[in-house]
Amino acid sequence: MASSPSPSAHAVSQYTATSTNLSKRLAIHAWNTHSEGWFSWTRARLPNSGHILEVGAGTGDLWSQPDHSNHGLDLVLTDFSPAMCEQLRAAVPLAEVRQCDACSLPFEDGFFDAVVANHMLYHVDDPEMALAEFARVLKPTGKVFIALNGMDHLDELFQIGEIINRTSTIRKVAKVTAENAVAYLEKHFRAVKSERFPGIFEVSDGQAVVQYLESVGDSPMTEEETGKVRRVVEERMKRDGRLRITKNMVLFSGVPLG
Repeated sequence: MASSPSPSAHAVSQYTATSTNLSKRLAIHAWNTHSEGWFSWTRARLPNSGHILEVGAGTGDLWSQPDHSNHGLDLVLTDFSPAMCEQLRAAVPLAEVRQCDACSLPFEDGFFDAVVANHMLYHVDDPEMALAEFARVLKPTGKVFIALNGMDHLDELFQIGEIINRTSTIRKVAKVTAENAVAYLEKHFRAVKSERFPGIFEVSDGQAVVQYLESVGDSPMTEEETGKVRRVVEERMKRDGRLRITKNMVLFSGVPLG
């Protein structure tokens, strides 16, 4: 197992001491047009029993949804962030929570029936090392589930962000995206499949855009920046009824090679 730290500098600055930035970004999901929310849709595709590991579990929303029970699961949640781990313990009390590095998982070979990495692989400096670790801790009959965004995800939102120089850091640093994920996964997994989350975001409240853009920066937005964003959003909503935002979220799965 590797001993070098894996979180990117962006991940460290965004998540080590707080879960607020992630919570602000997740709020955009309130404007999802699909009949199911992302976490419910994804959870329905995961096993209902067995030893399950989620790496980079964040705020634990995948397991704290009211329409899903975790009974029958031996659930382990990890994150590199102390703040996230604290929130995970409160949000998912039935789970074991471990603070650790995605590239150096403190678990035995072949221990888990499933490994889940929900929108976290682009936060890792060495995603291939992380994927190797996921494969290592899976049983030969186990399965990996990895969620990633495409490069056009939230295009319209970040076009507005360009007005105040708030664009997607992830687009600049991500080594793995929905577009190239299969090539990465097939080095460690076979029978790789993908399924795209249906729908788009239709926003009718400018605060949702302001909140998201504020979360991607290192400092709060000024009143002038907030005003610029609100004016653009209001103009587009007046013209189109709602601000329509592209959603490109893909769930990949596969089983270990060998």
